[in-house]
Amino acid sequence: MKTIEIIIAPNGQSRVETKGFIGNECRQASRFVEQALGQQTDEQLKTEFHQSATSQQHLKEGQ
Repeated sequence: MKTIEIIIAPNGQSRVETKGFIGNECRQASRFVEQALGQQTDEQLKTEFHQSATSQQHLKEGQ
């Protein structure tokens, strides 16, 4: 399942976390949230970002 989580710390800093997206589709899906929250100060890419849709399909077929 694809989800976008918005985490807000007690000090007011926010973080956007995407789950279930492959490659650059996470950036496309969360762009509107990031723009609404303001200037981005950091980015940490998960393993899924570096996967292609093809490699993800091979992983599913092997299960």
